[in-house]
Amino acid sequence: MDEPALITSAQHGDLDAFNSLVIAYQDMLFNTALRIMGDNELAADATQDAFLSAFRSINSFRGGSFKAWLMRTVTNACYDELRRQKRRPTAPLERDTSNGDEMDSPHWLADKSMSPEQKVEAGELEHAIQHCLDALPNDFRTVVILADIQGFDYSEVAASTGVPLGTIKSRLARARLRLRECLQGFWELLPASYRLDKEQS
Repeated sequence: MDEPALITSAQHGDLDAFNSLVIAYQDMLFNTALRIMGDNELAADATQDAFLSAFRSINSFRGGSFKAWLMRTVTNACYDELRRQKRRPTAPLERDTSNGDEMDSPHWLADKSMSPEQKVEAGELEHAIQHCLDALPNDFRTVVILADIQGFDYSEVAASTGVPLGTIKSRLARARLRLRECLQGFWELLPASYRLDKEQS
């Protein structure tokens, strides 16, 4: 994908070029929104709002990380939705099946090499992580999602949130500490390597 060329074309009103950018980034934005919102429908709405906002304001993009620029639109959309909802995200991450039943585990945890027991443990760990993420303040949760789940570096997180780099580092350190403390309640679900590191520290 020639991202700079697609951006330039989109800035000149080329909808097909913008749609190519949407296809490239929609999964990443949706997964981020899902982590922040904890609800599939709200995450889908926030992602759609983010792309609409990005299309309307794409001429304001002046270079740098387009991924971080897009991520800022989705985090803003999530915050707007959370303010409208005036509640903390509490819904489970699982999608419903076509008949309305809850799926056993999120689709992104599907791994054919896992045994049934390993799949159950992975699903339980996913629940534990999301539970602890949900307990964080919005600003803490966002930096952890961007840095530790999406793999953004500090500068990209700062660009995505519009927050100074020093504040990002501080929030991330405090958020990780809170997550670590929360996850102690789910000790048996954590990977053995993590438990060993903690026991040795």
